[in-house]
Amino acid sequence: MLVLSRRIGESLVIGDNVVVTVLEVRGDVVRIGIDAPRSVAVNRAELLAELESSNQAAASPSEDTVAALARQMRERPPG
Repeated sequence: MLVLSRRIGESLVIGDNVVVTVLEVRGDVVRIGIDAPRSVAVNRAELLAELESSNQAAASPSEDTVAALARQMRERPPG
């Protein structure tokens, strides 16, 4: 990980076309601006983690669902 110190109004460039600028610092909160092409996805890490967790929960059947499916298979007549 590269760690840089920047002051308000200073920027850093990522690749050829992404510019990150420090806009404001208030206590422990830093506001940044990100100038990137629309083709570059810019997301907050905590939202991506929450979305991934939510997707995994939705894709995993609950124990109740598994038990209900097992019960249906036992009750289904053979053939």
